[in-house]
Amino acid sequence: MSTSPSPFRSGFASLVGRPNVGKSTLTNALVGTKIAITSPRPQTTRHAIRGIVHRADAQLVLVDTPGLHRPRTLLGERLNDVVKTTWAAVDVVAVCLAATDPVGPGDRFLAAELAKVAKTPKIAVVTKTDLVSADQLVGYLTSVATLGDRAGVTWTDIVPVSAVTGFQVGLVADLLVAQLPTGPPLYPDGDLTDEPEATLVAELIREAALDGVREELPHSIAVLVEEIGPREGRPDDKPLIDIEAYLFVERQTQKGIVIGKGGARLKHVGSTARKQIEALLGTPVYLDLHVKVAKNWQRDPKQLRRLGF
Repeated sequence: MSTSPSPFRSGFASLVGRPNVGKSTLTNALVGTKIAITSPRPQTTRHAIRGIVHRADAQLVLVDTPGLHRPRTLLGERLNDVVKTTWAAVDVVAVCLAATDPVGPGDRFLAAELAKVAKTPKIAVVTKTDLVSADQLVGYLTSVATLGDRAGVTWTDIVPVSAVTGFQVGLVADLLVAQLPTGPPLYPDGDLTDEPEATLVAELIREAALDGVREELPHSIAVLVEEIGPREGRPDDKPLIDIEAYLFVERQTQKGIVIGKGGARLKHVGSTARKQIEALLGTPVYLDLHVKVAKNWQRDPKQLRRLGF
C-alpha cells in the first residue's frame, strides 16, 4: 500500500524576543548562511530581516525582528512597531528566550502582548542552552511553561536550542514548518533573503562599527549607503564594486570615537566590513566610508525617515 507524499508547505515565521536573546544568530543558523548581523550589543537588529529556508517539503520564510523593549526614543517606538506589525502577519511566532537570563518583567510584557494575537501558534524557543548546566536548563524550561500559563499564552512546543553548537536547530525548523499552511514556494529556489543589497551592505558596515565601541555608542550609530555600483572601464574578468557609505552618530565626541586616533578605528571598520561585503557580493569592493553628525537622530522624525526608519 503506497502512501502519498506530504503536501508542500510554505509561509512565514517571526522570531521575536527581548534584545540580545540570540534571534539573529538562530536565523542565520536556520538559513545556513549569514543574512542578519549579530553583536553582543542589545538592539543590534533594526529592521525585519527575512531569511529563506529551502527544504524538499517546505519553504520557511523567517522574519528576524528587533528586540521588544521599553522605548526611550522615537526610534525605539518604531522598532517596537516593526515587531508588532510583523507578528500580526505571520503563520507562526517563535518566541526566543535566553536560558542565561531569568524570566523577568520584559518577558512577561512580551508574553502579555503576544496573548493579544490569540489565533497565531506560538513556539517557545529557549536559546543559548550551551551556556547553562542541565539542571539550570530544566529549571528554566519550567519557568517558561509558567510564563505562558500566567500570560494566557498556549505554547505549541517548548524547545531548547543552541544556534552556536547546532543543538536542535533542525528540530526548530521542523516545528515551525509543521505550523505552516500548504502552498507553493513563495521565493525562487536559491534565494536566501529578499533584502536589497544596499541594506545588507549597510548592516555589515554597522556590524563592524559596533565591534568594540563604548557602551553609549551602539544606539547612536546608523549607516546609509549613498552609492553602490560597478566601476566603469574595468575588464570583465576584474570587476570592482564602488560603495560610498556614511556612518551617522549623534554628537561630535562620538564622531571622534568612531574615527579613532589618526583615523585608525575607521580604517579597521572599513577593512572588516569590506571582507564581509566581498563575501556577500562575490566581487572585490572599494569601500569609501565617511562619518557625519546627525544631532539626536533617534528622536527626530525627519532624520529617522532619511535613515530608513
